[in-house]
Parts: sequence; structure tokens; C-alpha cells
Amino acid sequence: MSKAETDISNRIRIELSKLGARMFRNHRGKHLTLDAKRVVTTGLFPGASDLIGWTAVEVTPEMVGRTLAVFTSVEVKFGKGQATEDQQGWLDAVTADGGIACVARSPEDAREAVLVRIGLALRALTVRV
Repeated sequence: MSKAETDISNRIRIELSKLGARMFRNHRGKHLTLDAKRVVTTGLFPGASDLIGWTAVEVTPEMVGRTLAVFTSVEVKFGKGQATEDQQGWLDAVTADGGIACVARSPEDAREAVLVRIGLALRALTVRV
């Protein structure tokens, strides 16, 4: 992730925390162990987004008043960067299973995507703001 994407990523995490989201950096890569005897792969599934976490959603009184954690996945891009095929597949799978997934180039992009997706995917729920 470039310095510009890292800056955007950090700002997105701060902005989404205001919506009740808890986002964590998913660093994917391959690294040599300190003894240089083996390669260790880190991170989630290939294509998994840069930011992984959940958004706290409060269920309305008609739905028992419970708060749920909705899986949230944000692919951070800078400039005109596009999601790879693996990344888009990940985002599509998260969305298909009821999670929140998006590509964001700014904190505002991420905030809008989360609010829109909560409204579309979870119409009966209200987000804690």
C-alpha cells in the first residue's frame, strides 16, 4: 500500500468509527522468517480488502432491540486505482452474504458507502450514530 493509500486508509478508519464501525488493516504479503528458512503468508484470503471489520447496527424494537455486528470490508484505492478481479470477487461475496463492502478513495466515500449499504441491505435496521 502506498503512502497516499495508507493516509486515506487511516482517515477512513477514523471516519467509519464515527458510524460505529471497527476497522482493522488487513496486510497481505509473503515474508521470510528471521532464520530465512521459510516463507510465511500473512493476511486473509487473496483479494480480501485492505480494511476488515464490522459496523455496529442496532436492531429496531420490532426486532427485539439487539445490536448486531455487520461484516464490513473496504478496499482502499488512490487516484484512479481499480479493484483487481480477486478484490472485486471478495467485495461481491461479502455483499451477497449481507455484509457491507466497497471501494473507497476517501473517508467520505467510505462513510457514504456504509450508510447506503446499511439502508439497502438492512432496511429494518438503524445504525447507531
